[in-house]
Amino acid sequence: MIRFDRVGKRYPDGTDAVHDLSFEVDEGELVTLVGPSGCGKTTTMMMVNRLIEPTSGRIEVAGEDVMSVDPVRLRRRIGYVIQQVGLFPHRTVLDNTATVPELVGWKRSRALSRAAELLDLVGLDPKTYGGRYPGQLSGGQRQRVGVARALAADPPVLLMDEPFGAVDPVVRERLQNQFLDLQRSLRKTVLLVTHDIEEAVRLGDRMAVYGPGRIEQYDTPATVLGRPASAYVAEFVGADRGLKRLSVTEVRPDDLEEPPVARCAEPAGHAADRMRSEGARWAVVLDDEGALHGWVGLEEVARAEGRTVGDLAHRMNAWVPVGSPLKGAFGVMLQHDAGWVAVLDGARFLGVLTPAKLHEALRRSVDADARGVGREEAAFDSVPDA
Repeated sequence: MIRFDRVGKRYPDGTDAVHDLSFEVDEGELVTLVGPSGCGKTTTMMMVNRLIEPTSGRIEVAGEDVMSVDPVRLRRRIGYVIQQVGLFPHRTVLDNTATVPELVGWKRSRALSRAAELLDLVGLDPKTYGGRYPGQLSGGQRQRVGVARALAADPPVLLMDEPFGAVDPVVRERLQNQFLDLQRSLRKTVLLVTHDIEEAVRLGDRMAVYGPGRIEQYDTPATVLGRPASAYVAEFVGADRGLKRLSVTEVRPDDLEEPPVARCAEPAGHAADRMRSEGARWAVVLDDEGALHGWVGLEEVARAEGRTVGDLAHRMNAWVPVGSPLKGAFGVMLQHDAGWVAVLDGARFLGVLTPAKLHEALRRSVDADARGVGREEAAFDSVPDA
């Protein structure tokens, strides 16, 4: 969808902002451009919509050379989101969102309908927020309006320049989550500039790590973290890159342990006898369909003759969906001071992830990347107990 072929940008004073840049972004892919200030990542992005024009090479969008397209027409086909949002302060939120559709010739009724649809999609009720002005919104709300406006004319390509950098960390994480949900459903082709390696790793299908004026490594976040292409990349992503991999390594069913299980309708005495025979101090409680109901301790069922396990079960707060990042599972463990987390597929219980299994999953992921194989083929030798 986006192709850079030996692209360069040299300013009149002789400064090379970018030099001999070649890479491609596939349709529906989200690529993050990450690097220190002044490395050329924003210049790269702005050359796509000709806010900055290249001095050499060729940039194509959907197979068309951007230099052959009228820049105004080009920009109306490409969504653009910036850190400062850039909303018109004298126009309502609904009118701001409808700006580009109106510019490209949509009827006002259709443009406003599309604007309301997009505001709802980014979590802003158009009946509540549509008539407000940007100054009446929080920073996070203004950023969401900026995303809605960029998507309003349904552009195939979206450029985002530090889109979540101007809000506090809690709001930033919410916005990132919401944008990832949007991207999963809309599958836009996205170039996102950031200086934050955590954000680049978390959001990108692939990431371009910039040195001065050029890309040092272009690959999946897992590969960049597992196999840095140079000492520069290794230093940039940080000595804690193993921890960062927790964000891009998913919990899989084969990472899980099978704990003791009791059923809701099971008599407490029966459950206690079985737990003793298995040497179990606790059990996961499931209903007849295999859905998670909670957990129960041996001492509780042992002294509760005449009651069912379901009567005694405690709510299970430490759980994550299968496919969640290991980082999220680890966070849930810490939040609930738990020795494991339950893993669910919808409501169905699959097993539990323990710290040892989490470590094993991470090591398998690293080994798989190093060998260029799938995680299921990766070698793993557990470390013997001291």
